[in-house]
Amino acid sequence: MVLEFGMGVDVHGLDGTKAACRAVSDAIRHSSLPMFQEVRQRGGTMLVDVTVGVPEPASVDVERVRRELPHGEVSVRAVSGGLRVPGSDTLIACAAITVSVEYPR
Repeated sequence: MVLEFGMGVDVHGLDGTKAACRAVSDAIRHSSLPMFQEVRQRGGTMLVDVTVGVPEPASVDVERVRRELPHGEVSVRAVSGGLRVPGSDTLIACAAITVSVEYPR
């Protein structure tokens, strides 16, 4: 139902988790999803899948990133990507968030 993208930067510190959280926050701040009130009323579940690209995926605290999302059943996966800015202590993360809905049968 929804696909959002965001970018986050840790300007001084090379913290992949901080950059990933900022990327997720950037992505969700671009939209309002009023349709999900109806989803809840009909007994549906919002499924939120997050993929975050960072230079060192193992360094990302995916639970901390998950807490950036206020609603739904959230899953977070860190993958290789993003950018460590050459000659700097700056790290950039990219996030893709996919939202879908599941209704009871």
